[in-house]
Amino acid sequence: MFTGLIEEIGIVDRIVKGMKSAQITIKAKKVTKEVKQGDSISTNGVCLTVIDFGKGNFTVDVMPETMRRSNLSNLKSGSKVNLERAMKLGDRFGGHIVSGHIDGVGKIKALEEEDNATWISIESLSDIMKYIINKGSIAVDGTSLTVANVNDNIFKVSIIPLTKEETTLLSKEIGDHVNLECDMVGKYIERFMKFENVDKTKSSIDLNFLKENGFA
Repeated sequence: MFTGLIEEIGIVDRIVKGMKSAQITIKAKKVTKEVKQGDSISTNGVCLTVIDFGKGNFTVDVMPETMRRSNLSNLKSGSKVNLERAMKLGDRFGGHIVSGHIDGVGKIKALEEEDNATWISIESLSDIMKYIINKGSIAVDGTSLTVANVNDNIFKVSIIPLTKEETTLLSKEIGDHVNLECDMVGKYIERFMKFENVDKTKSSIDLNFLKENGFA
């Protein structure tokens, strides 16, 4: 579990690609302190497991499903990535609940400066947009942000100077893809409603019905 507060920008040191998968080594300082094999580190919002580490670096395996659903497939040696270690029990919860299991990607459509802030417009598909609400939370490349505007296929977030400095978001260009993880509450509600609707279509004959009608 993560909070969406980026701790450090890491740099991809090496990528070994399989047919559909990859093994990535990332240079970092802060997140490698006290790192252990099996630790979880959010990399551009994707929860990845440390399989090896050295002084100032760690290595992760990326499975084919993750390569298909995220922007990790676009990484190359020298790419910058947002990093966050899994939260500790008892830490302050400054962002929002982020699982590191992204829903898909969005495409940056516009970047606009407004005083000390920068607006980022992001386009995505309807199966992701349906979970995005005005003033709701969303993780963009692992960064916890508040949705400031939303329509059918584009939503906007506003980036403060600190977020500009401590994440990779404004190193992106128009047309680049970012990983998106929607607030999980909406997804749970949708799932509950689906099963409720299924239950309503089932037969009304149950044990109580049989007892009331002398069959049990």
